Amino acid sequence: MNDSRSPRDRVGRVVRDLPRSGIRDFFELVAARDNVISLGVGEPDFATPWRVREATIFALEHGATSYSSNLGLPQLRRAISSYVKRRTGVEYDPKTEILVTVGVSEALDLAMRALLEPGDEALYHEPSYVSYNPVIRLAGGTPVAVETGSEHGFRVTRARLEECTGERTRLLLLNYPNNPTGAALEPADVAEIAAFARERDLLVLSDEIYGELTYDRDHCSLISQPGMKERTVYLHGMSKAWSMTGYRLGFACAPAELIEAMMKIHQYTMLCAPTPSQKGAIEALENGDEDVESMRAEYRRRRNVMHSRFEAMGLPCMRPDGAFYMMPWIGDTGMTSKEFAVRLLEEKDVAVVPGTAFGECGEGYVRCCFAASMDHIRAALERIEAFLASEKVSQ
Repeated sequence: MNDSRSPRDRVGRVVRDLPRSGIRDFFELVAARDNVISLGVGEPDFATPWRVREATIFALEHGATSYSSNLGLPQLRRAISSYVKRRTGVEYDPKTEILVTVGVSEALDLAMRALLEPGDEALYHEPSYVSYNPVIRLAGGTPVAVETGSEHGFRVTRARLEECTGERTRLLLLNYPNNPTGAALEPADVAEIAAFARERDLLVLSDEIYGELTYDRDHCSLISQPGMKERTVYLHGMSKAWSMTGYRLGFACAPAELIEAMMKIHQYTMLCAPTPSQKGAIEALENGDEDVESMRAEYRRRRNVMHSRFEAMGLPCMRPDGAFYMMPWIGDTGMTSKEFAVRLLEEKDVAVVPGTAFGECGEGYVRCCFAASMDHIRAALERIEAFLASEKVSQ
């Protein structure tokens, strides 16, 4: 009799109990179909700016194929320090307060594992990027969702934070401008959250990867608030604003003691970020402002077109202030967000993401990404309008 454990039983409990990503499951359906117009993937349709690609090619041609320091290339850390100071007014020491990572996702994971003790509670807001809850759990922490809604423009409020904070709360994770809602914090929101963090002695992880993609006002960073540099891990990366998703290049800025703790994990796992990607990132940060501005102007144009069409279709939708996502309300169709997304895919070959992939309070919404080309956006909107019309006829 063979009584050995099954392969499934050998998987650690925390991982075994993790649900699969709702986005991943849905896009397996998408991958099985041809001619789908996708508004689902959060990836710019622009190629990486030529100056960045050229710098990367030049680096490869000159043999930049070795490991870098665990912290990242010194020249890149200096470029990050200058860029962050120019954008936020806050200066970080490139020798001790900056860590270059394999995308922002790695920086987030490192921060969670370095800072959480088993049982510590970490607040995060929902709807949220799909990784936040699992990353907290994988680090041994307890995720506590702070629900946000359209009544507050999907911005987290101090009142909701107060309700969700307990004796074991150690950390607050923020992402503004936000994936999936496109919400951005106003200066008064940032000041209020900063005051709350200081009073409750919370460490804040601020994922500001969409900071450059703010459309109607300047981005207000949490680290610019009094006393917040000392209690914030500032997370950023090159994927979105510079259209460098495949480079997998992110970074974290924080007090030296926190960066040292994160670097310990980084050196035993990733070792360092890819050197050619780091060379490209230097060029992007030092000379890429015009490229970012050009792409931001195009995203703003696409946002306005998509928002106007959703409103005209009778799908209420907050006009996003940042990132490149919007969440139209489809609850009045009588379908759940998953039913809506699956039927839209099967009947009109348009892919959107069910709002529940980003937390339970995403029910009634679907996420649509306007980083697709304008031609694809217009075609997708035509199909969505036809889908809604056919649905009304069939009722």
